[in-house]
Amino acid sequence: MLKEGTKIIDFSLVDQDNIIHKLSDYTGRVLLYFYPKDDTPGCTKEACMITEVYDDFNKAGITVLGVSADSGESHKKFKEKYNLPFTLLSDPDKKVIREYGAYSILFIKRISYLIDKGMIIKVYPKVDPATHAMEILKDVTK
Repeated sequence: MLKEGTKIIDFSLVDQDNIIHKLSDYTGRVLLYFYPKDDTPGCTKEACMITEVYDDFNKAGITVLGVSADSGESHKKFKEKYNLPFTLLSDPDKKVIREYGAYSILFIKRISYLIDKGMIIKVYPKVDPATHAMEILKDVTK
């Protein structure tokens, strides 16, 4: 897992619409959240909670990027089913997931990073899907 105060590891991944996103292209605040699998109970809960307060994320100047090993097609279905307003990135070979410490031998871990100007400013190593969105907003509005 990366630590607070470290520079991001840049990457390029495709989203649910097969558009390439490069992390370094985002110059403001970014919530980079890793999750195990589309349309599973915990992952759906986390995504829907972020969606509920998405306007607050926008007001705080935070771009939300979700990352899992699921395909772009799976992301598209997940995004449409729950009307998710943010981008989902596909990392099928788990390269970025590993680089960011979100992978164990058995599963992808639920880990988030709050990034500002290319630096990790907050790490969330243990995420509760039901409260994570509010935790982030609380941290950025202190």
